[in-house]
Amino acid sequence: TFKTSWNYLAQCSPALGCGAHYEYVIEEFCLTKFRLDMQELDQSQWCSWEDTVKFYEALTNCTHLLAMNMSCYWPNQMVDAFFIQVHRHYFHDCSVSGRRLRDPPNRILGPFIVVPILVTFLMTALVVWRSKRSEGIV
Repeated sequence: TFKTSWNYLAQCSPALGCGAHYEYVIEEFCLTKFRLDMQELDQSQWCSWEDTVKFYEALTNCTHLLAMNMSCYWPNQMVDAFFIQVHRHYFHDCSVSGRRLRDPPNRILGPFIVVPILVTFLMTALVVWRSKRSEGIV
């Protein structure tokens, strides 16, 4: 059925252009496959780039191949909107680095809080001590 559908697409695409038909085709061919691929993963793995990169690349390549087959420019506004929707659904909780953001453990966070406080206190004490010492020297 996929080959039959692909032949249909190749025959009718030049007449239909890059409008709603292209949008339908990328959702029907590309997004359906991507959804099935993502269902293989646990939802906690969606933000792991290592786990999702092959599916994401396949989705990107699919939209590109269909655009080329239909004589459409790629990327285009329709593809941009399509990927924004994909990101809103699958990757909305992910950070830019691909890992979920969380606070570091206290053993790491503690020194970053305590050291600046101590440095501020010591510098203040040093300035006060130095200013009292210089008063006697005139």
